[in-house]
Amino acid sequence: MPRSRSRFERRTLRAARPTGVLASTRISRPPASTSGVSAWRGLMREEGIEGQRKRPFRVTTDSRHSHPIAANELNRNFTASAPNKVWVTDITYIRTREGWTYLAAILDLFSRRVVGWSMDSHLNRTLALDALSMALQTRRPEAGLVHHSDRGVQYASEDYRSRLRERGIISSMSRKGDCWDNAVAESFFSTLKAELVHRNDYVSRSQARASVFDYIEAFYNGRRRHSALGYVSPVEHESAAARHADAVAARRGAA
Repeated sequence: MPRSRSRFERRTLRAARPTGVLASTRISRPPASTSGVSAWRGLMREEGIEGQRKRPFRVTTDSRHSHPIAANELNRNFTASAPNKVWVTDITYIRTREGWTYLAAILDLFSRRVVGWSMDSHLNRTLALDALSMALQTRRPEAGLVHHSDRGVQYASEDYRSRLRERGIISSMSRKGDCWDNAVAESFFSTLKAELVHRNDYVSRSQARASVFDYIEAFYNGRRRHSALGYVSPVEHESAAARHADAVAARRGAA
């Protein structure tokens, strides 16, 4: 029986021109070879998919503050050996007819899974704290996790740093004005804008929130394939890692 599709997928598949090179991850089968983009381009032609340019992003970081700045512990090492070892986070904006709304998101570097997110009409620290609360509640990480962000006042605030300290989480921050130090979070927002936000004209903030919820929870985490993960989704990648860990533990127990 064919699987049901999320509202995001149904809207996208009905559209005449689904977006971008990354939209090829909605194709039901990966290419036989992953050595280059030519295989994806062939599949895109088969599916009638055409590319769409990504729009410039809006700066949302305010680093003009007197709060302490953490060292760059991540140092552009965008790999993790297991879930809940390294999280990356950032904030972006979404335009609606009602006004701007802002999205804070936290991704697990191991699987690129969005583990916490929050949306609101403001950019103050509670936006980031709400995303962190979701991530802590759903993932319950052990002490020693590295949390990487930019130098924004939201992440440097005493409230945010205190929450990290309480859980034994190590804070890491990008160098000043260097978005490449947080490239995985930036890449997620770029993908979100190209595949979802720039294809919609949101009437209200609540409509934008519902759209982002559907994209993250019903599509991105569970179904969107990533080249960095061997063309599986974040949920599939974590499930495979858990099965492997169980198998290794079983072999050790039997030895």
